[in-house]
Order: sequence, then C-alpha cells, then structure tokens
Amino acid sequence: MTDNNPFEALGGSGGFDLQGLLEQAQQMQEQLESAQERLTDARVEGSAGGGAVRVTVNGIGELQAVTIKPGTFDGSSDDDLSDLGDLVVAAYRDAKSQADTMASSALGPLSGGGMPGLGGPGPDAGPGALGFPQDS
Repeated sequence: MTDNNPFEALGGSGGFDLQGLLEQAQQMQEQLESAQERLTDARVEGSAGGGAVRVTVNGIGELQAVTIKPGTFDGSSDDDLSDLGDLVVAAYRDAKSQADTMASSALGPLSGGGMPGLGGPGPDAGPGALGFPQDS
C-alpha cells in the first residue's frame, strides 16, 4: 500500500514536521509579544529649540508627555504660539526617530523579516520589495 502524504516531498526523508513548525511559530509569537511589552514600557525623550521643548514617547512612538521650559513662551502672539507648535512637532519627530530605532533593534528579525528559511523580503528591504511603487 502506498502512503499518500502530500507533505512528503517537502521534508525529505523525515517528512514535513508540522508540529515543529507550529512550535517555532509559537515561540516567535511569544518573543514578539515580549518585545512589544518592553517597548510599550520604554521611554525616549526628544527635544527641540535648545531644550525649550521636550517630549517623551514610549518605544512604539506613542506620545507620553510634553514639557515646555518655563519662561520660554508667553503665548501672547500668534507667531509665538506657532513657533511653539513647530517646536513640539520637531521634538516629537526627534523622539519618534529614536523610538523607531529602538523598536527596530528590539524586534530585529521578528519585525517583517518573514520566517527563517522561507524567503521573502528581509527587514532592510525597501517598498519595492513589497510591491509598492518606488519614486525614481
């Protein structure tokens, strides 16, 4: 009698180890969740205007706090308030950039590199690798 295992060709002589693959996927899921928890608890500070404005974000880029140096802005003019808004945005971008670097380091191969050995775009692949159009 012939064994009609459709996965036989995928695993060589030992056959396809579906249980092993599922266990590996479960471990990767647990590692990803743990890394995401650490990032949610982490804090990164960004600043602008020579420290006049400071913002704090967590490791996934969520804004946690904004601090304005006392005496820096009196808010008496539209220009003053506009400058303050610009500095808050600049400080946030500074902090978010640091948070993105932290997240990329913490998540490493868990963040879009695909499953090992299965191909697909790596973590440094550009948008073209995912099928998005690229500007020349």
